[in-house]
Amino acid sequence: MNILVTGSNGQLSSEIKDIAADYKNFNFFFTSSLELDICNSSQVNIFINENNIHTVINCAAYTAVDKAEQDAEVAEKVNSEGVQNLVNAIAKVGGKLIHISTDYVFDGNGFLPYQESDKVNPIGVYGNTKRSGELAVFNSDIDGIVIRTSWLYSAYGNNFVKTMLRLGNERDELGVIFDQVGTPTNASDLAKTCLDILSYDKETNINSKGNMYHFSNEGVASWYDFAVAIMKLGNVDCKVKPIETKDYPTPAKRPHFSVLNKSKIKTDFEIEIPYWRDSLATCISKLHKKI
Repeated sequence: MNILVTGSNGQLSSEIKDIAADYKNFNFFFTSSLELDICNSSQVNIFINENNIHTVINCAAYTAVDKAEQDAEVAEKVNSEGVQNLVNAIAKVGGKLIHISTDYVFDGNGFLPYQESDKVNPIGVYGNTKRSGELAVFNSDIDGIVIRTSWLYSAYGNNFVKTMLRLGNERDELGVIFDQVGTPTNASDLAKTCLDILSYDKETNINSKGNMYHFSNEGVASWYDFAVAIMKLGNVDCKVKPIETKDYPTPAKRPHFSVLNKSKIKTDFEIEIPYWRDSLATCISKLHKKI
């Protein structure tokens, strides 16, 4: 199976690269925007045809949540139009698509873990453009799966874990928001899940056309809880103080509650999901080995 993985310089693609050798039946093509601009439909069609691509894992995304408020046109191109181009191209060859989406399609006003069937209500440009990308998959007839995730981090790229470790080593004290609750997700766990889904060969009645799944690590945390754990596991001597959202205004509004219910993906594909603190420890150990 020839698999195209877009967004090759990002967190998720980088983690897929690390485990690609474990999946002997897959032949991977990793592309950044320099090798393949998903916003260019002609480029996408040519690449998929010339390389006999059977499956696409779309990790390419505009993820600068605050910057998106002033850069809506570019965010729309990448998060919506780019996805539509991939959908159109994969439809022509009868292939599969796994598209990665976000908890930001919800407004965060709930108090129970969000299920796939819950009503969406994006509250910013980023969430709205990612929702448009979801609809590009749902409104097609391709063999497509959308996986929503939350609070993604890894040993690669820019993310909350690496920022906290850096700031923690520079400062004696940090204020971190405690009234936004969700679940951190180690991109390595999501990477393995994507490839395990493609490898899943048991008889099932799953209709994979336009199917939605939620994936994050297990458990619940605030950003404050997350930061405290990062300092502890990273052996960083920095005091973390809890602050309210109103004390740290940002251009884009964040969901106050974005815990995802993962029952469906665990049942359909028989996967076990690690607890967020355990996965965080794994990531920080990986970071220390890279230094």
